[in-house]
Amino acid sequence: FSCCHTTVILCENSRLGLAQQSPNYERISNTSRNKMKSYVSSWGKLALLYIVLNVDIQKTQALYHGVLTKGPSAFILPNKKRCPDLNLLLGQELFSTSQKNYKNIQSCLWSAPTAGSNANVATIVYPFIETELRGAAMKLHTRSQAPKEGKVEDKKPDGPRYVPTHDDYLSFLVDSKHVYEAFEEAVKSDSHPELTAFQDTKLERTKGLEEDIQFLVKEYNLIRPEVGLVGKQYSEEVRRIIKEKDTVPQFMCHFYNFYFAHTAGGRMIGKKMAQLLLDKKILEFYKWDGDLDVIKHDVKTNIEALAVSWSKEEKAQCVDTTAAAFRFGGALNSYFSGRNSIK
Repeated sequence: FSCCHTTVILCENSRLGLAQQSPNYERISNTSRNKMKSYVSSWGKLALLYIVLNVDIQKTQALYHGVLTKGPSAFILPNKKRCPDLNLLLGQELFSTSQKNYKNIQSCLWSAPTAGSNANVATIVYPFIETELRGAAMKLHTRSQAPKEGKVEDKKPDGPRYVPTHDDYLSFLVDSKHVYEAFEEAVKSDSHPELTAFQDTKLERTKGLEEDIQFLVKEYNLIRPEVGLVGKQYSEEVRRIIKEKDTVPQFMCHFYNFYFAHTAGGRMIGKKMAQLLLDKKILEFYKWDGDLDVIKHDVKTNIEALAVSWSKEEKAQCVDTTAAAFRFGGALNSYFSGRNSIK
């Protein structure tokens, strides 16, 4: 792909011939390739085909996010001879088409062929999440929460264990919905097009939460409370972060911890509350439309793709936000212990 090959690679047959010789050709399914091609114009197709089929996957992800976040000048063909004119032309086309079709293109670039299989999804490694983000989170878990990896000693109860009421649970659900709304608004921010990949992931909880709130109010003759202090504070924090410049790593730490904590410990809370308060009824808050393992895989893959484009400082910024994410999330859970404040 040096400058002298520019004319040749513009031909569809030649391009596909070169693609089929690539060692990475089989990484992308025919369906994904066809979808991807339908989202971009001819120059964009060329750029995407090149980076997908001929470049190491992590370099591909970094290059793609670099173009989207830093502009066309970030596109550089990885060859020995620099082709500044061709680079800029490809970068401009990729940038303009990516902004309009970011989520569609990203789903093609990073959809693993194993996504339909629970067994295979379970074996996939997510380097940044599993090593750095999860490592920081485990340090903040108590030994009872994570017996093998928890680092925090459990606090001894001051007195009799608090028994949550229907009103406590309702307040928790109302506050949770308010925070999830803030996250769902944030990923639609025009200032951060790289977050469009986190829209409509099927991890969204607001619809189910509203159904659950109405159910509790009607079934147990409760009065729907206003959003509490903890719900307001966390939602305000999410909105503050997304409005500031260069804060996507911080936001993603909150996003990852808030959504994925609910798929783990949150489900355990749901089962306990169902037994204690709801005659074993599992609320919609704890149900997902589709296979949860596959949904989580898709979101983790997008987080990894985004993290590849970050500098070491940005990755550190994300990891260092873990304590704050735990503090805000823990404040919501404090409704179950009779306390509801952020400390």
